[in-house]
Amino acid sequence: MMKIDFTRPILAIDTSTSFLSLALLSGSLKHTFHEEVGNAQSQQILPQIQSLLQKAELQIADLGAIVYAQGAGAFTGLRIGIGVAQGLATPFDLPLIGVPCLDAVAYQMPDCESVLAATDARMGEVFYAWFDTKNHRRLSDYSVGKASEIRLPENTSPDKVRGVGNAFALENAPPFSGSPNMPTAQDYAILAQTGRYAATSAAFAELLYVRDKIALTAAEQMAKKQQMGV
Repeated sequence: MMKIDFTRPILAIDTSTSFLSLALLSGSLKHTFHEEVGNAQSQQILPQIQSLLQKAELQIADLGAIVYAQGAGAFTGLRIGIGVAQGLATPFDLPLIGVPCLDAVAYQMPDCESVLAATDARMGEVFYAWFDTKNHRRLSDYSVGKASEIRLPENTSPDKVRGVGNAFALENAPPFSGSPNMPTAQDYAILAQTGRYAATSAAFAELLYVRDKIALTAAEQMAKKQQMGV
């Protein structure tokens, strides 16, 4: 694991949803970009990063690390994010820090012993995991499935659950109350600065895939729709 000098500026990239979210933290200063851009992430990400660097009067070589959203999330967006992070880091041997998306979602609810982080996984499913953000523990595996199938971890009371993530805005939301709030790149940067997430060289940076199969055949899509009654 590479060591990070967190006194140097940190660039964070989150392309796990339809938003392009960027944050450049340098001491007490921060420069951010957070906008829903849909399929234009690949066109906008480099110009927006350059804009943040110009505002901060910095170069890529000045960075201490680049943080990226590791997944689970939108497959194409995640590939764009890690690809840009690797491309920027490689010439300067900068460390990369991957922060799992559900961690960033969960830590919007700090100091809670039972947080359900759940996000829209499309295809009638959600990505989810349980966390104890008070004691910095993940209570379950990262999972994907129907929201209705989510179950409480052992020894957890339903009235203590705090739900968060855009899955709570879905028609078929998880069977717990929750806020649809989602994190920004700044949240990823702040989590990375805790030192709880491993830093690697660009060559060894990886994404976190929760869904085994990304694409379905036409026949599989039709079968899934029939199962869902669509």
